[in-house]
Amino acid sequence: MKKKPKIYYSHPNQYKNQKTITKERYRLLSIAIIAIMAILTCNLFFVQILKHDEYTNRVLTLSQNVIEGSSAPRGRIYDRNHRLIVDNKPVKSIYYKKQNGTSKKEEVEIAYQLAGMIEVDHSKLYEINLKEFWLQNHPEEGKAKITEEEWRALETRKLSSSDIENLKLERITEEELSEYQDIDLEAAYIYYLMNKGYSYSEKTIKNEDVTDEEYALVSENVGVLRGVNTRLDWERYYPYGDVFRTILGNVSTSESGIPKELKDYYISKGYTLDDRVGTSYLEYQYEDYLRGVKDQFLVNKNGENTLIKEGSRGNDIVLTIDIELQKEVERILVEEITKAKSEPNTEYYNHSFVIITDPKTGEILAMAGKQVVKTADGYEVYDYTPGITTSPVTVGSVVKGASHIVGYNTGALTIGEIRDDACIKIASTPEKCSYKYWGIINDIQALKYSSNTYQFRTAIKVGKGNYVYDAPLKIDESAFDIYRNTFAEFGLGVKTGIDLPVESLGYKGSSTLAGHLLDFSIGQYDTYTPIQLSQYISTIANNGDRMQPYLLKAVYEPTKEPLTNLIYETKPVLLNHVNTEDRYLERVKQGFIEVLKPGGTGSGSIDLSYQPAGKTGTSQSFLDTDDDGKIDTETITTTFVAFAPVDDPIVTFTVISPDVSHYGNKSSYQTYVNRRISKEVSKKFFEIYQ
Repeated sequence: MKKKPKIYYSHPNQYKNQKTITKERYRLLSIAIIAIMAILTCNLFFVQILKHDEYTNRVLTLSQNVIEGSSAPRGRIYDRNHRLIVDNKPVKSIYYKKQNGTSKKEEVEIAYQLAGMIEVDHSKLYEINLKEFWLQNHPEEGKAKITEEEWRALETRKLSSSDIENLKLERITEEELSEYQDIDLEAAYIYYLMNKGYSYSEKTIKNEDVTDEEYALVSENVGVLRGVNTRLDWERYYPYGDVFRTILGNVSTSESGIPKELKDYYISKGYTLDDRVGTSYLEYQYEDYLRGVKDQFLVNKNGENTLIKEGSRGNDIVLTIDIELQKEVERILVEEITKAKSEPNTEYYNHSFVIITDPKTGEILAMAGKQVVKTADGYEVYDYTPGITTSPVTVGSVVKGASHIVGYNTGALTIGEIRDDACIKIASTPEKCSYKYWGIINDIQALKYSSNTYQFRTAIKVGKGNYVYDAPLKIDESAFDIYRNTFAEFGLGVKTGIDLPVESLGYKGSSTLAGHLLDFSIGQYDTYTPIQLSQYISTIANNGDRMQPYLLKAVYEPTKEPLTNLIYETKPVLLNHVNTEDRYLERVKQGFIEVLKPGGTGSGSIDLSYQPAGKTGTSQSFLDTDDDGKIDTETITTTFVAFAPVDDPIVTFTVISPDVSHYGNKSSYQTYVNRRISKEVSKKFFEIYQ
């Protein structure tokens, strides 16, 4: 029998609950809708009322075509006394920027039109450029130079399109080219300039010796000369000529734009390929300050441009250099180097360096290097100032002040210690001696007479060696680290931090033989750059504080002179303090004072009325004189460092003259060029600053 289905009856309250739930849901939904509408209303009020202008400008910005004008003039450069040393001068320029859709045939026509308006020197036109121009003028004749077989080879990909073009160029005859007159050659050269470099970048057609008539004629016809235009461009101007010229650096031209090797760097900073940029030294180092701000134009629907934001010259920078002192230092270098070349044994001497600084701040007041090169007519002098940061030299005994500090710090040397200046001899090596035998001397006299053996005995103690005449000598290799760590605190063997793009470290020897430790202690092993040696003497003068050397003193807004609106001012940077006792530094200073007195190795290098202290160095250097990759000639390098006055130093001098003499001749004559430069440079400084 079939079961009857169960019937379920709803409770009366169930309908009431469902109605309540439904009403609650509608209420919540209404509240949500009201809240959303309120939010939308507030947003609309915020956008349309409160932020109306801002969003309107955003829409306009996104919908408008805004372009930048040509490169703006760079900031000026001044010396420490606000003398102008780099400026901009206006230059009339005629340029071409290819427009979309311009054909090669049209460019040829433009080139001929321009050739009739301006004079250009077509002597730089190469034959290949002339042939390419001929092909543009004679397309059918060019095609006729290709055989049917070669055309078939192109179709079957046995020859490429570039192969065909090269064949056309090869088959253009001299007779065909000889038909060209001067006007054709000028047009050909203009056409070459129009197509040189990046396709759509700006090309300079003429920016030198542009006459007023040429400038006016082209300006009047820019409407028909599609892509050609005129403007007042700028170029760097140097009131002091070549003084400090290399370190001031270079700027790319409007024609070259950003150099290929710097392309990635500048593109990452938002530059365009045709921008003019700093390419070396200070122009490159301080590009962010010196860079001008371009004009901005709005491109209208009719193609015309409307200026919407006027550009400006870049910021002006002030250097630590005294340009008048710099000029005198360079003059002294040229005179003394040239004079030295007439003296015996100077076959391999060709350059010297000078650095003058303020030891308390690290400011560089002057820095110069000059190199002399023999020519058919005599000697020609070139600037070699970059070598101050990139050309390490064997500096010799000038480092003995730091070597003394190593000795004092480790207990290998005591104040007033007496030693015999007798030669040192390690088994199977030549004797190591001072320049002459100085007898029984103390630590002050060791600096005054520049005793080598005094330093050797300190180095042996630092290395925990047991010295016996003509016997093997073993030392603790950690002695090299002890010396190098202390030397680094003075700035030797480490980067100084000078604000230039390139700085070398110098050479660090890898051998740990005992003899090389002795050589290290007298500056005959590792090599150092001139700027490192300058930082070393500045650190001694500054009571052990090593300051970072710098060339940028301040940055100002580009206003009319005098400079008033300061943007940035360099503050002296303390890199470290030498880890030693004040009494040890004072002992070194006392020795350096004696160096410059009568009987000292530096006597005559600087006038004693300036109350100076300093140290000389004479080192053995080695050259490859026949370019076979092997060292074949031993030379002498002379160095000099000093500061004055001793009690309150205001200046340091560093003078280096590599390879002033050699041992290849019977004569042992050694030029005093380094001493003469030192004396003249210090004299000139105090003439200016006393």
